[in-house]
Amino acid sequence: MTEADQRIPRNRRSSNAAGIRDVAQRAGISTATVSRVYNAPDSVSEKVRLRVEQAARDLSYIPHNAARALSSQRSRTLGIVIPTVKNSIFAEQVESLQRRALTHGYTLFVAHSGFTPAGEAEQVRQMVRNGIDGIMLVGAEHRPEVYNLLESREIAYVNTSVWDADSVHPTVGFDNSAAMAHTTRYLLSLGHRAIGAITAEARASDRARLRLQGARQVMAEAGLALDETRVAYSDHSMDSSRAACRQLVQQVPGLTAILCHNDVQAFAAILELQAMGLAVPDDVSVTGFDDLEWARHLQPALTTVRVPWGRMAELAADILVAQLEGEDFRRSTKLEFDLVVRQSTAPPPPAKAA
Repeated sequence: MTEADQRIPRNRRSSNAAGIRDVAQRAGISTATVSRVYNAPDSVSEKVRLRVEQAARDLSYIPHNAARALSSQRSRTLGIVIPTVKNSIFAEQVESLQRRALTHGYTLFVAHSGFTPAGEAEQVRQMVRNGIDGIMLVGAEHRPEVYNLLESREIAYVNTSVWDADSVHPTVGFDNSAAMAHTTRYLLSLGHRAIGAITAEARASDRARLRLQGARQVMAEAGLALDETRVAYSDHSMDSSRAACRQLVQQVPGLTAILCHNDVQAFAAILELQAMGLAVPDDVSVTGFDDLEWARHLQPALTTVRVPWGRMAELAADILVAQLEGEDFRRSTKLEFDLVVRQSTAPPPPAKAA
């Protein structure tokens, strides 16, 4: 026998593996009832379900998803396309979505877009090819082809991280503009007037545009400007954010406060300010957005906007499953935010105060 003859095909199922008939025989019920336990659990009693599950455990039986998908026209999988795997807010969303999906009997596919609309569209296409039933998207602005594909294939979807009561798309999120407006009012209440912002390019993030819009509106109401000379753009990396901070210090006379699109940018800004010999918050105050776990451990601890990212993903899973099961669901769900005030903000130094 040659070496090739001795190889065992990896995908060949062992002849000793238990099947649905074995489970039915052990549980003392029909194969049709076993099938209902896995494909329509609400149609059987809890007593029968527990008996089948115990028999399956005894026999190490695992239902074959491909076969179930053929019979039910469902893969019982959900997808999520996040901008990046490097930011822990997206990791929290993935974890929460997966945990909630499992309680509904669904598994999860994860992909990232690299913050590009083209990348997101391609990842959505790949997930559709793989037979997902529903998908969670980040933000509300997606290429028309994405919406067309999902709707033409009758795939459930929900937009997250944004809130728009008038949206025609299922949405769960928060008011980004209001959140940054609230933070800006807080800085103004401390006496800051020379305020700058570090943000992401609006074409890459509708959340960035909305947050900057909220800050600009409040500044305008106070008779101040947050024009392009007071805004620096970053690609979310530490190096890029530090460069953006240095740019602001150089081009905004008497800068006393920086609004950051997220906590990573805020952390980078604090490091760069300190490297430039400026104290936070004695010389310049810094605010973030997200309230990542490490934000409270920084020196100084970061003042930031807290958003319930995990809860948002859980609700997204519920909305997707409700669509798939033909149940009623709220098309627009608004979540609240909190401004967590810590040590990175203070009144401006007397010499710079208006």
